[in-house]
Amino acid sequence: MNQKKILVIEDEKTISDIVKFNLTKEGYIVDTAFDGEEGLQKTYSMNPDLILLDIMLPKLDGFQVCKKIRESLNTPVIMLTAKEEEVDKVLGLELGADDYITKPFGMRELIARVKANMRRIDLSNQHESTNGKILDFGILTIDLNRYEVKKHDTVIELTLREFELLKYLAEQESQVFSREQLLEEVWGYEYYGDIRTVDVTVRRLREKIEDNSSEPQYIMTKRGIGYYFRRP
Repeated sequence: MNQKKILVIEDEKTISDIVKFNLTKEGYIVDTAFDGEEGLQKTYSMNPDLILLDIMLPKLDGFQVCKKIRESLNTPVIMLTAKEEEVDKVLGLELGADDYITKPFGMRELIARVKANMRRIDLSNQHESTNGKILDFGILTIDLNRYEVKKHDTVIELTLREFELLKYLAEQESQVFSREQLLEEVWGYEYYGDIRTVDVTVRRLREKIEDNSSEPQYIMTKRGIGYYFRRP
């Protein structure tokens, strides 16, 4: 099995060194970058399986880096945010981050997040080696083998997390799931997550697949409970 590669973009060397040491112990190949520009350069040259991205960076901040990454790559991104800056967490997710973790964080929590995201990568790779299956909802199709979504035969670019959420809901059409259930089943963990992560990802997904995200036809809200997929 190939070792998974992680890029840590963090300007505080002490934090970077500790994270690198612990993730290396877990069997990952880890490289580091100390500013946004270096982080982007290493993203393109290293092609990591996962990126840990701090927000407060020299040259280019984490938001700018995340936006640039999402222009061409679907690599899972976990943003590192300051505890008091709640708006940063939401903005990071809006820009395409898959997850975030709040500073100061314990290594046990960080490693749990990393492993949860890596499991999603492994699952997507397993699908690539299985027989193809397409979920057909008329003008919207979901190709589970190619991890590809089309609407009116036009490919819609989704992050891995957005695809996994859409796939999970669509495969269990009309079944309502709470945010906590989705966090556990799609993100892969129970108690470390924030349910707002689900809300923001649903909002981003609606903006991409719905004709009008404020009047969704596919991803529906069950008030006070959660979300479900509906065939129009």
